[in-house]
Amino acid sequence: MVDPLTTTPSVAPTAREVLTFSGLTLVVHADAAATGGAFSVIEELPPLTDTPLHVHRHEDEYFHAVEGEHVIRIGDREHRLAPGEGVFAPRGTPHAQRRVRPGEGRILLVVSPAGLEGFFRRLADAEARGALDDEARRAASDEYGITWL
Repeated sequence: MVDPLTTTPSVAPTAREVLTFSGLTLVVHADAAATGGAFSVIEELPPLTDTPLHVHRHEDEYFHAVEGEHVIRIGDREHRLAPGEGVFAPRGTPHAQRRVRPGEGRILLVVSPAGLEGFFRRLADAEARGALDDEARRAASDEYGITWL
């Protein structure tokens, strides 16, 4: 019998990477390098912004409320999350998120496979260079398979 406590590799520890752009602050807790590409873990910190309806071509997302109340729309259904609650959005499914109290709360995203953190890195880098405009957003969205509806 295989003992998962001794044979399963652990996720390599990563430095806390903080990304900021457009008034949004994200913390990348685990990225593709740390998980072998299996998943990434990203936390949104206040003040949070609402995310309009969009579709990911490549990733599934799990939203887990840490603080505050969040409304996650997946397809035609809205899910109101309190701290400790979560909901799954499969790739290819339109989804959006908003806060019950604008700007308040924290939410953890688990994304599979990993890679979406690259989209956020690209936007943060563009803002740091003073180049975050509609074209930069469109190019990053195209590169990472995101369609805004």
